[in-house]
Amino acid sequence: MRYIRCRQLFGENFEKFKKVKIILFGVGGIGGHCLDALYRTGIKNITIVDFDKYDISNQNRQIGSENLNKVKTEVLETLYPGITSIKQKITKEWVEDFDFEDFDLVIDAIDDIPAKVALANKNYKKYISSCGGAKRVDPTKIEISSIWKTTNDPFAKKFRYELKKSGFNKDFKAVYSKELPIKCEGLGSFVGVTGSMGLTLASLALQKLTVG
Repeated sequence: MRYIRCRQLFGENFEKFKKVKIILFGVGGIGGHCLDALYRTGIKNITIVDFDKYDISNQNRQIGSENLNKVKTEVLETLYPGITSIKQKITKEWVEDFDFEDFDLVIDAIDDIPAKVALANKNYKKYISSCGGAKRVDPTKIEISSIWKTTNDPFAKKFRYELKKSGFNKDFKAVYSKELPIKCEGLGSFVGVTGSMGLTLASLALQKLTVG
């Protein structure tokens, strides 16, 4: 039985996982690993949203990136049969117009802050998010906390600032790294961190679905 180990671990919650409906924004270095973990846990009703194509620079960290110049959502739809894909650039305006009512959980693994702010404002009760994964090498520094308690992450700091600026005064859980970003050229990244952040985001999703 493919999911026997998951059934043994999660018990009656496993049946709940099979019925939930999730939407995942961003399937790059973090979101792709989050998708993989959720799918392997028996969750199939997942909609993924992204607009990008795989570039050779993605191959150090992204699932499916052997398919150069192909649309990420289309590739992942073949790797994970049963999921739904939406090829779409995620903008504030698109988020505001999209109907989230049917989804039990909204997972944000994108790096566009205006879109993240829009997602949080519209869905904070069923929303979880990831922060920056670049410029880090130590996965043991990854944590889950309130977005307002994230530290050492310039990306999370900017996110908090824009949330406050938008008038957002609620709360949600975020995955972030307490490791101070190292000095490097561009947005250097290590799959040991970005992948671990995706797996942690999947863990947070399961916790959110079982205990709220």
